[in-house]
Amino acid sequence: MSGGSRPVLEVRDVSKSVNGPEGRLDILSDVAMQVHDGESFAIVGASGSGKTTLLGLLAGLDTPTRGRISLDGHALEQLDEEARADLRRRLVGFVFQSFHLLPALTAEQNVMLPLELEGHADARERAHAALEAVGLGTRRKHYPAQLSGGEQQRVAIARAFVHGPRVLFADEPTGNLDRRTGRHVCDLLFALNRDHGTTLVLVTHDLQLAERCVRRVELQEGKLEPLA
Repeated sequence: MSGGSRPVLEVRDVSKSVNGPEGRLDILSDVAMQVHDGESFAIVGASGSGKTTLLGLLAGLDTPTRGRISLDGHALEQLDEEARADLRRRLVGFVFQSFHLLPALTAEQNVMLPLELEGHADARERAHAALEAVGLGTRRKHYPAQLSGGEQQRVAIARAFVHGPRVLFADEPTGNLDRRTGRHVCDLLFALNRDHGTTLVLVTHDLQLAERCVRRVELQEGKLEPLA
């Protein structure tokens, strides 16, 4: 990635603490990082290291105890919850370990949903194109229960990028999949990054998956370190 590209995500001295039954728990401490437009960026770490907490902060799902986070030039700490939600709808896509598909909706309807909420008249056509892109054009009328785990995750990917997000956040996207299916799902994520210029921020404990990213960092006891 060229050093001249501007950061789409910028984190400055971010810490996150919560109050528990035994007092204050420090989850993140003085985290600083930049992710550039179109980059693939991996955050690795053991369970409980704070990876998912950091991802939630980057996406504006939560706010830091201290520090600043900028998403596409917007200072998240200066926005209220409604403004952060609007920013996510416009700029962000999510892929989670659990697929989070609505069981009463078909694959096509699940992908259409974020477009319909935004009032797009061409929601069906765009959903169809997104499902074709992940190889599920012929399964668009199937319900989640009629799809395999890998197919459900591909529907989730189609839903995540159907609105053309600037940043795609993926939190352990292969955690519920077998190795072969997980590899295919990851191929799709990196194809989106490559072919559409979508910034990919990947949270994983899988070092082999992380190695596919242009840059990698590791969370250790709430602190961020470069990963060779």
